Amino acid sequence: MNLAARIALVCLGVAFVAVLIAGVVSTRLVLSTSQQVSREILRSQADVVAGQISNNRVEQVLEGQGIAIVRISATGEVSGSDRAAVRAAREAGAGRVASGSPVSGVSGRLNVEARPSGAGGFALVQETEVGGTYRKLVRNILFALGIGLVVACLAGLALGTVLGRPLRRVASVAHSMSAGRRDLRVPVVGTVELAEVATSVNSLADALQRSESRQRDFLLSVSHELRTPLTAVTGFAESLADGVVTGDQVAPVGTVILDEARRLDRLVSDLLDLARLGADDFRLDLAPMSLEPVVRSAAEVWHARCHARGVHFRLDVSASPVVHADPRRLRQVIDGLLENALRVTPAGHPVVLSLSSVLEVRDGGPGLAAEDYPVAFDRGVLHARYQDSRPVGTGVGLALVHGLVTRMGGTITAGPAPEGGAAFTVTLPPANTIG
Repeated sequence: MNLAARIALVCLGVAFVAVLIAGVVSTRLVLSTSQQVSREILRSQADVVAGQISNNRVEQVLEGQGIAIVRISATGEVSGSDRAAVRAAREAGAGRVASGSPVSGVSGRLNVEARPSGAGGFALVQETEVGGTYRKLVRNILFALGIGLVVACLAGLALGTVLGRPLRRVASVAHSMSAGRRDLRVPVVGTVELAEVATSVNSLADALQRSESRQRDFLLSVSHELRTPLTAVTGFAESLADGVVTGDQVAPVGTVILDEARRLDRLVSDLLDLARLGADDFRLDLAPMSLEPVVRSAAEVWHARCHARGVHFRLDVSASPVVHADPRRLRQVIDGLLENALRVTPAGHPVVLSLSSVLEVRDGGPGLAAEDYPVAFDRGVLHARYQDSRPVGTGVGLALVHGLVTRMGGTITAGPAPEGGAAFTVTLPPANTIG
């Protein structure tokens, strides 16, 4: 059911309930007023004919109006030809007029007005006519209900059409976006709510456009990174196959092929890990562990690698916190950060692995622009910005590190380092905070 139909049904329901309630209330008010007016008229007639009740002409006029006349003796006895009127007069206490006081009362649907006259008195008894009034009210209510429902239906359809038009525009743009269009935007018009919907859809379109642009740039960079080792592997393998490389040259060529194959394997593994980070089956073996042994083990390996590149490696350990983490994934985080630091650090500059209450990797490289630290972990962003000015990786490493730390319940931030380059700080949940 579309919006216009829903709004029309709501308007119909509201109109029906409103007319029904108004009809019930007005019916009770009109009937009550009708009874009161009838009693007032009967009271006035009783006062007028009090001295003429023995006049036959007056009696005929009253009877012609549906008013029964009941006689009251000096002793308070009530008599008359209309039994219902006599009974009503008795129930209303009409006999008290014998004492000289008028009496007004109601018995069921009969109004009774008694007045003293002569030695006794009389009573006028008349039925309150509500049947005809009630039927007229019901007809009027039904007529008003019909008119109200028709007006509500037309108003609901008109309102639904007016409100639905901008929503249909939004839906049309959303369908086009799902088909791949990214150049369409919704006009921000109408009520506040509709304008918010349009703004949200436009923001989503902008975000999708940026995301897809980043994905294209990322794929281009990964393709480039894959092509470089593949070219080396292919070229040297062809040389071996064609017999161009022989003798003592075979071993160095094999080493190059092995290094490039390992580079490809590392890149593919990083891509797979990054793709699987958001999946439920990504394995993490979280347990309480001391950071210091993992940090010292990594330092032994990276000290040698930094020394081979002429980079000064330093290990600073001032505490040995126990955290809740996966040792294998934590080592992957440390290796990823140190590899990134070593890549950009020139010979003669430092790379620091620091452990206190947090884990920190700092370098003496060129660092990042201030606006790049907040996006340092976005996949491919730094690769695209710095590939023409410094050595860069695949654009995957820092994104993978961020994903691993986040999955282990920790946080990682980037900022300037005292050594002149960049500092990456990892904070992991203490083991005693895990229930």
